[in-house]
Amino acid sequence: QVQLVTSGGGSVQAGGSLRLSCVSTPYTYRTYCMGWFRQAPGKEREGLVEVDSAGITNYADSVKGRFAISKDNAKSILYLEMNGLEPEDTAMYFCAARSPQRYGQPCTMRPGRFAQPDDFGYWGQGTQVTVSA
Repeated sequence: QVQLVTSGGGSVQAGGSLRLSCVSTPYTYRTYCMGWFRQAPGKEREGLVEVDSAGITNYADSVKGRFAISKDNAKSILYLEMNGLEPEDTAMYFCAARSPQRYGQPCTMRPGRFAQPDDFGYWGQGTQVTVSA
């Protein structure tokens, strides 16, 4: 059973930083691809980061250089470190997991399909990030 628990959101001023956490089960953490997404009111869900089971990581251009993932392998936690936050980053943030393409095999990146929400079947509950000017 895949469970994702997301936390760490809050309110900060522009230029500030936050760290979001996504706790999963050890099997999910080791085998699935995981991603961070966000959705602002009236907008589509946007993929920010995708990491495969080997640790290969891709970032959306909108967050590259400001956001980064880090991992606590012992606790199966995936973090999203967010720096230089801007009011445009205000949104609900979600952690999600994507099953491996083949049963029993680790999940790998799909060429040309970066962080597509429809590919991710498991979602955390979301955490709100609000950035004020």
